[in-house]
Amino acid sequence: QVQLVESGGGLVQAGGSLRLSCASSGRTLTASGWFRSGPGKEREFVAAISWTGSITAYADSVKGRFTISRDNAKNTMSLQINSLKPEDTAVYYCARARTVATGRKSEDYAYWGQGTQVTVSS
Repeated sequence: QVQLVESGGGLVQAGGSLRLSCASSGRTLTASGWFRSGPGKEREFVAAISWTGSITAYADSVKGRFTISRDNAKNTMSLQINSLKPEDTAVYYCARARTVATGRKSEDYAYWGQGTQVTVSS
């Protein structure tokens, strides 16, 4: 029943900024998050946010540069990315967690979007 659709990806220069969005259908009382899969790399955790938005979690590699947020009234979630680096190049996925916990593992999430490509040039 739950469908997630990412948008906002594209080609940007290193040092630039980008904002990703995730639109969802269906309703849950769980946390949400963002993951990414770079070239030749396994999918990795990026950020997570609680249902109310009061609790967030970030991977060490993005902390201080990425900001996760959500708007429950619009059923959307966003990821603001600043100071982009070439290593940020990846397909970014939004996901809905199985529980209220802001998990950091893929197995903690039950629903996934199709992904949006982010490419950072040097």
